[in-house]
Amino acid sequence: MRTFILGRAWTARQWVMSAVTGVLVAAALAWSAGSIDLSLTELVRGTPYMVDLVSRMMPPNWDFLPRLARPVFETVQLAVWGTLLAIALALPLCFLGARNLSPSPLVFHATRQLFNAARGINEIIFALIFVAAVGLGPFAGVLALTIHGAGMLGKFFAEAIEEADPRPVEGLRATGASPLQVIVFAVLPQALPGWIAATLYRLEVNLRAATILGMVGAGGIGFELYSSLKLFQYEDTAVCVLVILAMVMTADYLSSKLRAKILAP
Repeated sequence: MRTFILGRAWTARQWVMSAVTGVLVAAALAWSAGSIDLSLTELVRGTPYMVDLVSRMMPPNWDFLPRLARPVFETVQLAVWGTLLAIALALPLCFLGARNLSPSPLVFHATRQLFNAARGINEIIFALIFVAAVGLGPFAGVLALTIHGAGMLGKFFAEAIEEADPRPVEGLRATGASPLQVIVFAVLPQALPGWIAATLYRLEVNLRAATILGMVGAGGIGFELYSSLKLFQYEDTAVCVLVILAMVMTADYLSSKLRAKILAP
């Protein structure tokens, strides 16, 4: 007897194999939860301590707000410059990392692995490395966001190129067009909307990441957040958290509006 699941006929053997697989996956998840100490009991037990910390943040010290003007501006600068420099690195490499435009499989795979390495390492790790190289300050944060962002944007840009309709590309090549002409007239018009969407999304990500990089000495509002926590000035910490939340919400709103306006037909 066969049962139809998702339009496919399942035999008794497939049901047994699926059941065995489900049991093995459940057992693996149960073991994993125990190995990393997942415990609802511990969470409930620790809830009073969380409530106590939040209560110490109330009411927020709004007199601290004027001191955050410069760090907030610095954080925005970190995000903007990190995005711009990431685009500058990703653009020339994305064509080498696109399967349909790369000159050889070796170049394609090498470029993709470069993207994976850049985006596979967290921005904080890059920030620590660059702080050791150029010292404390926003420059280290910009470099960290640039390298990580170039890996992410390079991958997105290359995938947008690969998803382009091949017919205009083949048509231009058949007429004897140069590779540059193929890119400008056949690839870019199709890939550009995806590039814009990826860039705006990366700008949002960079703004959120920039608020944290200050905690490792890379400037921005994260430094003020970390300093207030170390000094047990929790009312100031609350102001930092609220300002960061406002920044992220504003960036998300403006980005969605800008994306809709640019990509509107």
